[in-house]
Amino acid sequence: MDSPKASRANPLAFTPWPVTLITAAVYLAFVIPLLVVHHVVPSAPSSSPYGLNLTEAWSDLQALTEGYRPYNSRQNDKIHDWLLQRINEILDAAPSANSGSDGSVTVTEAKADAFVFDDAVSNLTFTRDDLAVYFEGTNILVYIRGEEDDTDTWWEVPEGRPKGKGGVLVNAHYDSVSTGYGATDDGVGVVTCLQLIRYFMTPGHAPRRGLVVLFNNGEEDFLNGARVYSQHPLSRLPHTFLNLEGAGAGGRAVLFRSSDAEVTAPYMRSQHPFGSVLGSDGFKAGLVRSQTDYVVFEGDLGLRGLDVAFLEPRARYHTDQDDTRHTSVNSLWHMLSTAVATTEGLVSDSSDHFEGPTKHDGKVPSGEGHQAVWFDLYGSTFVLFRLHTLFALSVTLLVVAPLVLLVTSIILTKVDKMYLFRTSARPEGTLEVLPLYGDRGFIRFPFLLGIPTAVLVGLAYLLTKVNPLIIHSSQYAVWAMMVSAWTFLAWFVSRVADFARPSAFHRVYTLTWTFVFMWVLLVIATVYQDRWGMAGSYFVFFAFSGTFLATWISYLELFSLPRKAEYANQFNPASRRPSSYGSRLGGTSDGDEEEEEDDDETPTESTSLLGSRQRTTFANYVRVNADTENHSETEADERRIDVYGLEQRWSASLPKWLWVLQYLLSAPITLILVGPLALLLTSTLYQTGQDGSSSLFIYLAIAILTAILLNPVLPYIHRYTYHIPLFLLAVFIGTLIYNLVAFPFSDSNRLKLYFIQQVDLDTGSNTASLTGVEPFVHDVAAGLPSAAGQNVTCDTWGDRVKCSWPGIPPHVVDGDKALSEWLSYEITKSTEKPNKAQITVSGQNTRACKLLFDTPVKTIHVADSAYDSRFPSSSPKGVKEIRLWSRTWENSWTVDLEWFSFGSEEFESLTGQVVCLWSDYNQPGAIPALDEVRQYGPAWVAVSKVADGLVEGRKKIAIAPGVAS
Repeated sequence: MDSPKASRANPLAFTPWPVTLITAAVYLAFVIPLLVVHHVVPSAPSSSPYGLNLTEAWSDLQALTEGYRPYNSRQNDKIHDWLLQRINEILDAAPSANSGSDGSVTVTEAKADAFVFDDAVSNLTFTRDDLAVYFEGTNILVYIRGEEDDTDTWWEVPEGRPKGKGGVLVNAHYDSVSTGYGATDDGVGVVTCLQLIRYFMTPGHAPRRGLVVLFNNGEEDFLNGARVYSQHPLSRLPHTFLNLEGAGAGGRAVLFRSSDAEVTAPYMRSQHPFGSVLGSDGFKAGLVRSQTDYVVFEGDLGLRGLDVAFLEPRARYHTDQDDTRHTSVNSLWHMLSTAVATTEGLVSDSSDHFEGPTKHDGKVPSGEGHQAVWFDLYGSTFVLFRLHTLFALSVTLLVVAPLVLLVTSIILTKVDKMYLFRTSARPEGTLEVLPLYGDRGFIRFPFLLGIPTAVLVGLAYLLTKVNPLIIHSSQYAVWAMMVSAWTFLAWFVSRVADFARPSAFHRVYTLTWTFVFMWVLLVIATVYQDRWGMAGSYFVFFAFSGTFLATWISYLELFSLPRKAEYANQFNPASRRPSSYGSRLGGTSDGDEEEEEDDDETPTESTSLLGSRQRTTFANYVRVNADTENHSETEADERRIDVYGLEQRWSASLPKWLWVLQYLLSAPITLILVGPLALLLTSTLYQTGQDGSSSLFIYLAIAILTAILLNPVLPYIHRYTYHIPLFLLAVFIGTLIYNLVAFPFSDSNRLKLYFIQQVDLDTGSNTASLTGVEPFVHDVAAGLPSAAGQNVTCDTWGDRVKCSWPGIPPHVVDGDKALSEWLSYEITKSTEKPNKAQITVSGQNTRACKLLFDTPVKTIHVADSAYDSRFPSSSPKGVKEIRLWSRTWENSWTVDLEWFSFGSEEFESLTGQVVCLWSDYNQPGAIPALDEVRQYGPAWVAVSKVADGLVEGRKKIAIAPGVAS
């Protein structure tokens, strides 16, 4: 056994400085790379790989984002034509053959066949809840024929269908919102698709399965482009898909959703994989409100695929900061390299994973896969396995782990070395008992975990009450506050407990409690895996595994202790012998041993009857040594007994270095797996408070994640020196003050306010409005020049507040026409039924209008529209809104209506509004009210659209039974 001096010199000893330095170093060693991976995008290569042109891709992105390109804008048409031109340029530039050295292999191969489709025919009417949509698509499709595909043009035959194993779809939308340049939403996806065409048209890269590259138009307006794609014959070819999206404005492209393990496997080819299955669970649980084309391809068309998107910073999403200035070539390369690797894997697949029986619902027979668990490790390694495997392992460990600890405990009891939960031991041949204090430290864990966590929950409520949006720009200030508060409080509570009742079993009891706690969490996670297919709790299994091993090692350590009876005998005067072992465990000094030897001398006639001193009884010896257990050791004891502080003397036999192994089995697993989830959750949600989401949720999530991330230090934190905790106390005080008083927005983390201007074309009055969170939205609206002296009215609008004021009239009508002439309609009542009518709607300088009804309409039919059983065209409760989209300008829509009747003779009138939209913000001066907000609004405010149109012109309609309006 090492002496105390040797223990202090041992760099792995369970003493303050080694514990403090090693635990802190491990956390920094794992956390710093996580932050670097999360925020630093891998560098693009200095030269473009074979088949790609990164310089060309960046140039295309700049051209694509020179203006706003919503569906209802002239810029959208311009980009449509530009895309067709670029596609043809790429196809024409593709070499017919390649003869070059590929390492030691020479490649000579003809390029694949390619077909371009400018879809100016497809349309569709569908309903969702009480909303109906008629949409005319302007999608562009490029089909690169696979080596195993049919050589005939099956799509030219009515109802023609391809043969073979099916193909692959890669999708990106080329429209943007009316207030954003769409560099990452979805410009990077579009130029990635252009480079995919170049890549697979390069000899040596021809796909085995057919590849359909879809440039869809209309994603931003209810995913219309993806839905109308279903009406094109090529939609029958793909069985799998890769959707490229953007819900942020840069950073890394994240895999945040996939159908199954088989379709996810090709993503493992990515050089820099990034993402977690937790994203899929967030959509399943409804935590993520927005949607992408993924739901159309998977849910409506029956395909199996992946969803890859940029996720942050959300403050730039759908604003004018979603431009090339705020993204980078590195971000472009990250999505491009990921798309090439994944698509190459999908089109090269030769298995039957993506085939299935013919379905009767019209969906593609793409087969069925297995639910998957997947996540990246530091952006360089991708882990993928089936959810069933995780479930089986979880159930096995839930049974095996407690049994192992139970059996180990039984064996310890059998060999008389079970000191846990033991208060005393009895020496052989005596009725006296020796205090062991083996139960000390048992009840600490609930306080160590509960008190700091409860304080963090209180801080979450405090921030929500005082400064709820501070996380919008200062997420790491919030994290620093939570981490510093939790660490200091855990250390303080543990030191108070250790001072009051020193315990050598602090570590094993804390690990045991953690084991029980994690066992319960694993039970819950396993139930969710089995019943709801929620795989995002995978980290619980791995964390529990590490905790179990660390706990088991603590139990195995007990085998190094002396048997309880043997230890107790060291204090039995009848069995005490002078030995170094006895003096260590018994705590006797050298002088005691000498006195014992004197006492053993043979008495003589001159010896006093009482002896030279009173002989110590066993009861007195137990009392003296029990007192010694609770008081400071003598200087001689400290030199001879290898026990830390006032902890129990039998702990001298415990190994002094195993704590390092225990720590390395638990802490790194938690940091590696939970750390990325914490960063991903923060990145996804920290700026959603401006959208009306609850700020309390993200603060509580950070509080709970802080407790989970720092829980591995609880078994060791009582050994910390005071330096780090006191430093963290100062950090906590500073960050708390900052988080309570700092302004929550900045120029780089702006608050989004949502603009719309509504014009009553019957009266000429108009109202501009901003929607956002109070009190900021009111302050911004009231500070505008046109609102000065006006009555700014604010009303609750869902989870946010809508503030309105008389706006500056828009200029959305060409020439000298009056604003009232922007839209016109004609109503023709039915001669057959009094509750039927036909409405013809047309608008000037627009290709988007809509009908709003005060009461639901039973059935609708748009002239010349296609209908598809995969997309319902009616609703049992009727529809109250019909959105009408045309690929041509100043179009007329004819809509037949039938509304509900009440009784056999009486019919109610149908009332509502006809509305036409203006979404083009590329024309200077068209929307002066929006110009004013952008010019005079604070620098920390960004403007986004709240609806499909920036300006809405409205006219009332009323259709009385039997009377034409």
